[in-house]
Amino acid sequence: MKRLDMQPGPTYRQAKTTPYLYEARVAVMEWSDAYNSYFSETICSLINFLRQKNIKPEQVKLYEIHQDHETAVETCYCIDNNDLWLSKPRLCLSLIEKYRGYIQQRNCPFRDRNQLACGP
Repeated sequence: MKRLDMQPGPTYRQAKTTPYLYEARVAVMEWSDAYNSYFSETICSLINFLRQKNIKPEQVKLYEIHQDHETAVETCYCIDNNDLWLSKPRLCLSLIEKYRGYIQQRNCPFRDRNQLACGP
């Protein structure tokens, strides 16, 4: 019997629609195009880092970084009714809506990613 080598479908991490990194850009000065960048492999870790650094949502532009492009992320998925950063598990529940089909309530595909964030 001939053995067929079966290749599994792409994981969430490998899918071309999946960002491999998240970036938060924070303006250095209002009148300048200069900004500081903060990075993380997960959006939840990035939001947690920004909250710990007391960086307010209105100061931030969020981006998904893909291999060949970047996409702006609406902060509405990451903030509460008082315009403050959400924390887990509320952030997770909100992101389920944005990443429908990838994130399920008990099975986060970001779990295997590095949970650290960095920036200036």
